Amino acid sequence: MTTTASERKLRENDPFVTQFEPFERAGATRGPAWVFPVRKAGLARFAERGFPTTSDEDWRFTNVAAVGRLPFRLATPSEVGGRDILGTTPFATHETDRLVFVDGHYEASLSNVGELPSGAVVMNLAGAIAGGVGDLEHVFGRHVTGEENGFAALNAAYFSDGGYIFVPKGVALLRPVQLCFVSTGAAAGVATHPRNLVIVEEGASATVLETYTGLNGVGYLTNSVGEVVVGDNGYLEHVRFQDERVEAFHVGTLHYRLGRASRCWAHSLALGSKLSRVNIRASLAGEGLEAVLNGLYLTRGEQLADHHMVVDHIRPHCVSHEYFNGILDDRSRGVFHGRILVRREAQKTDAKQTNRNLLLSEDATVDTKPQLEIYADDVRCTHGATVGQMNEDSIFYLRARGIGLERARRILMCAFAGEIIERVQDEAVREELDRIVWVRLEQNPHVKTE
Repeated sequence: MTTTASERKLRENDPFVTQFEPFERAGATRGPAWVFPVRKAGLARFAERGFPTTSDEDWRFTNVAAVGRLPFRLATPSEVGGRDILGTTPFATHETDRLVFVDGHYEASLSNVGELPSGAVVMNLAGAIAGGVGDLEHVFGRHVTGEENGFAALNAAYFSDGGYIFVPKGVALLRPVQLCFVSTGAAAGVATHPRNLVIVEEGASATVLETYTGLNGVGYLTNSVGEVVVGDNGYLEHVRFQDERVEAFHVGTLHYRLGRASRCWAHSLALGSKLSRVNIRASLAGEGLEAVLNGLYLTRGEQLADHHMVVDHIRPHCVSHEYFNGILDDRSRGVFHGRILVRREAQKTDAKQTNRNLLLSEDATVDTKPQLEIYADDVRCTHGATVGQMNEDSIFYLRARGIGLERARRILMCAFAGEIIERVQDEAVREELDRIVWVRLEQNPHVKTE
């Protein structure tokens, strides 16, 4: 996309750009010498490119112009005091190591990390950078550089904090780690830019829960970035759960880099936000690995939920399976844009991509675009998408066995969502997600209790 001089000048006066100077004056950019160039490069990319538009092929179904019209202001640390904000978040009663971030800033009083195996690190990223923990200079921003889109560039400029998880070679974390992000929605236009870095080294294993929730109903923005590296023979289960306020905007950019013979189970659930978009790229960089990417989106009202996927098969003998289901009601919209890229060297690839959508209203719509781009000649790749309403034959079958209409509809909808949830490997996490989705579906007037 060509950028004219007038467009660049306009963006230089954009509040998303002009806020950087007071951000810098306030000391928010202080830290090791390598951090400031990262921020400045991100700001320059955003000033050059701006937010994506529907003229960009990868964004043509999702118009983010409303984000650009927000009265942009950076979130400041919130005075949470003794407020019980964890009670509003998922997995609050689970036995996890938990890092809590309120409006993008680490809240130590609400966080809890127990004893970890030798060499493992679970801490806030800003603290790790300031303390010189690990080799962050050479891994930070390596996989999400800001070139991906304007939101990723903006995150590079303004990132505040997030989770840093490091699991050394051969070590298994005994408990899941929850990265809990809560937005207070103190004022319209408040923006947070969380940044997470997860490194699971060779032969190590971990379960990570990344959750986003909101307290107040105003038009705030959450713009997150995640970089996830799984080494050879490593294992990771990653659950990304977004249930922000329906007035909010949520954009996420997530990159998985997977090593030889590793296994990665990644789940993305989108229940909240007025507009949500998650950009997921999985680089299958080692032979013989397995990646399972699942997604579930439940929308109603005027919500829009968008998942943009790229699964990049770089090496041979790799398996990737994608399963994304959506349940849409009222005038809501769903978008699924999935692309499987099989490079010439990636022989013996086994890739599957499925997107299924259930429409509860005649006004709900879905734009689905599964794609295969294959340069190898010895592969097994399939893709497909379905969009439909509830199966009347299935409803009749259940009613013929004495089940009422509303209960029959509820059973079918929960089974449809359960196809995704049942692939979560951690039993306690799976049960919690099943409970949350069941409650959410029961709140829908189409499945009201008799």
